[in-house]
Amino acid sequence: MDNLSITRDIGFILLYGGVIAIELLAALYLLLRKGNAFASGIEPPVRLRRWAAFFLAALAFGHLYWMYVVFHPSTVWYITACLLDVLFIIVPVSGIMLSMLQDRKRHVWPVLVSMVPIIVLSVVAIVREDIALFTPARIYILFLVVLLSVYIVFVIRNYGRWLRDNYADLEHKEFWQSIVVLAVLLLTLLFYSSTQSNKFFLYAIQGVNIVVVGLMMWRVETLRRLDTVVEEPSQDEKESLPSPAVPDVIGPQLKKCCEDTLLFLQYDLTLAQLAQAIGTNRSYLSQYFSRQGLTYNAYINGLRVEHFISLYQEAVSGHRAFTANQLSAESGFRSYSTFSAAFKQKMGKTVTEWMRGASQ
Repeated sequence: MDNLSITRDIGFILLYGGVIAIELLAALYLLLRKGNAFASGIEPPVRLRRWAAFFLAALAFGHLYWMYVVFHPSTVWYITACLLDVLFIIVPVSGIMLSMLQDRKRHVWPVLVSMVPIIVLSVVAIVREDIALFTPARIYILFLVVLLSVYIVFVIRNYGRWLRDNYADLEHKEFWQSIVVLAVLLLTLLFYSSTQSNKFFLYAIQGVNIVVVGLMMWRVETLRRLDTVVEEPSQDEKESLPSPAVPDVIGPQLKKCCEDTLLFLQYDLTLAQLAQAIGTNRSYLSQYFSRQGLTYNAYINGLRVEHFISLYQEAVSGHRAFTANQLSAESGFRSYSTFSAAFKQKMGKTVTEWMRGASQ
């Protein structure tokens, strides 16, 4: 925004002011409201709400100081604005992404340390009032964005494995949407770091900001806070527990306490809860499933699919009316799409294909 012509566009001014208002209202909502307004049954991570609020407030502040730069054009103000954009995007975006990953607490301070070269290069450019000196900072920013992207994708992939190893139901714990969040936020960074200043670009920036606000609100409201603090048994208790090297002890316990009692139908049954129910601990049970070539999620959903088949056969033999959606809900699945995916993984066929073959 290095010329004043756009400030005479009433439509753009209204859009620009509206975006600032939306960002500020969204930031205040996330910061001040304790619960969700749009997904009341879900409790999101507090850390995620705070980082998202900071990010949205930073975007609003960014709009304000860029407007100041428009009316007070100078090399110093322009470089300062670019530096603030980088700090107010990369740092909170990193905080947001790391807050979504709840297997363990990941700190943001390494990202802050990585900002030091950018700050130094920017300060030198500001002191000398030479925009050309900001070029090395741009190159470093691009390198840093690529590095952070690779790291985030890597940890998200590992996080997906962690979820499947510890949770029976992945609804509202999904991880792949985080990649979408990352992609949109990085596109925003690329937009802001662009040197373009034509009218179409400036309108597009405002549209991207609105999308980012909506995406941020959706992600915060729909991501469930997970309880990752699980107390491990004491040494005396460990000695009384079955050894992980003796799977024939855990196997019968699973049959007795999970399969025969239909405990697997309990929604959101965690690995830790199941371990407690069968008299072992999370580590031993996790090792047991690993040696069976299973994830915990696959084990529970496999039992649920078998229960669905049993209910289906009973309904058919009893000539009772039913729907696959109804039977899947009775089998412990909250989402039909989750059931459909689990069924195909277990049986190698879609639900429709299997039912068609079973009826012949």
